[in-house]
Amino acid sequence: MSVIYILISISLALALLFFFIFIKSVKSGQFDDSYTPSVRMLFEDETKISSKKQSISKTKPNS
Repeated sequence: MSVIYILISISLALALLFFFIFIKSVKSGQFDDSYTPSVRMLFEDETKISSKKQSISKTKPNS
């Protein structure tokens, strides 16, 4: 039974350690994404064009 207490305490200590490291990396800007916004503007026009094509095809009657 004492082994369970040791394992639980070790697992809690590891979980707290990983949580502390995660919080520290978030605060230091490790997960800031500086690449995606610059690429997003390149693909923004394609989504607008495809949505315009869909709206045009919806307004045209089928012949």
